[in-house]
Amino acid sequence: MAEYQHGSMDIREQEKTFSGFLKLGKIGFGLAILAIVIAALANA
Repeated sequence: MAEYQHGSMDIREQEKTFSGFLKLGKIGFGLAILAIVIAALANA
């Protein structure tokens, strides 16, 4: 069985996925804030 060496795994795909996840989270957060602002202005 091969010995595991810490830091030897290629993690580029995981980094791209995590970056996309953060971007999606930021967009979702922005849309939620926008929806709250629009709802508040519509009820004013």
